[in-house]
Amino acid sequence: MAHILIAEDERDIRDLINFTLSFAGHQVTSAANGEEAVQHAMRILPDLIMMDVRMPKMTGYEACRQIKTVDALKNTPVVFLSAKGQDEEVQTGLDVGAYAYILKPFSPDDLIRRINEILGQNGSPR
Repeated sequence: MAHILIAEDERDIRDLINFTLSFAGHQVTSAANGEEAVQHAMRILPDLIMMDVRMPKMTGYEACRQIKTVDALKNTPVVFLSAKGQDEEVQTGLDVGAYAYILKPFSPDDLIRRINEILGQNGSPR
């Protein structure tokens, strides 16, 4: 299956996503903030990156901008996770290069379905 990088500052949510995606057969690497996400992404070259929008050290938007400047990562789909679903927030995510935006709360089954759809549409894993 795919190698997925998760960047989420809330440990319980990060652990839930990690468990859900691992149970679905994916390899998961976790980061607690945007800065860690950028470092991990450059090291592991994941098939997909899931990021919270509001994180310490570097927001998901800032991290996505940096990730999209790296040639090896510019085509990697970035999916934002956020409780903020206003049109402006979603548009900002898409403007910085996000492939999709998933609103919290979400069910584990819905998360797996969406991730598999994105991976399938994108031709990943590489």
